[in-house]
Amino acid sequence: MPTRRQFVRRGAEVGGALAGLGAVGASEACASNGAPQRSALESAVIPARGSASAIKQSVCRWCFNDMPLDELAANAKRIGLHSVELIGPADFPTIKQHGLMCAMVSQAGPGGIPRGWNRVDNHSWLIPAYEERIDLVAKEKWPNVICFSGNRAGLGDDEGLENCAKGLKQLMPAAEKAGVTVCMELLNSKVNHPDYQCDHTAWGVKLVEKVGSERFKLLYDIYHMQIMEGDVIHTIRDNHRHIAHYHTAGVPGRHEIDESQELFYPAVMKAIADTGYTGYVAQEFVPVKKEQGMASLEDAYKRCAV
Repeated sequence: MPTRRQFVRRGAEVGGALAGLGAVGASEACASNGAPQRSALESAVIPARGSASAIKQSVCRWCFNDMPLDELAANAKRIGLHSVELIGPADFPTIKQHGLMCAMVSQAGPGGIPRGWNRVDNHSWLIPAYEERIDLVAKEKWPNVICFSGNRAGLGDDEGLENCAKGLKQLMPAAEKAGVTVCMELLNSKVNHPDYQCDHTAWGVKLVEKVGSERFKLLYDIYHMQIMEGDVIHTIRDNHRHIAHYHTAGVPGRHEIDESQELFYPAVMKAIADTGYTGYVAQEFVPVKKEQGMASLEDAYKRCAV
């Protein structure tokens, strides 16, 4: 299956400690060509609370890229999800046919994850590309579009922060007029995205405050920030005002959010709900066994339906 970085690059234009909370056992190390042993308790599904759930859920397209989008959308609808995300405009009609929306539209421009807002030279193409993408998202009346800081490549964190803010401030009039929130994703630079600059919540919060618009916030990826920082629930409680969207996945390995990994997602979801959050949480795990992907997605949906 393609990595997220590969999928983002191809689709750019067309598209911690919580173990003590109750996780049963740690996941075995996941090598690139090996899968962790699944827990004997993986079939123990937490019952969903149906329409009473405070959490609206989405699924990230790239995690199930081996499945036709039409099939993924049909399954997402059946399971109870509201959205298929990280897609571009070419795929909007497919999900709409299933009564779904896109809670987080893919980034604009050819930069992918490594080439982002932290380089002033990129602003000349990022700003018009995002203005066009924001306009398309607004026409659908959808809430968010993703963006990335870019890699450091020798750039200091303070300079990268200033450069990001300089470019994003120029984009905010378009975002504010359209009612679309531009969300910079927090990613780990330890395992998956070496050298990525927006790799800590504190740096991202400083950027949100510096940009100073309600139409720029963070995409808090629980998996990535568990790797970088831990203390996920505390961080969410302290910084929820600066967060517009959430992603999930099991740690370590980025697989199912079951008992084979260290986070207890029902508690994390409850903490998010307790902040008064009304946005979306997207499942962004890669199934250990592709043929069981929809069963894993349904299980994840139920675990997060608090």
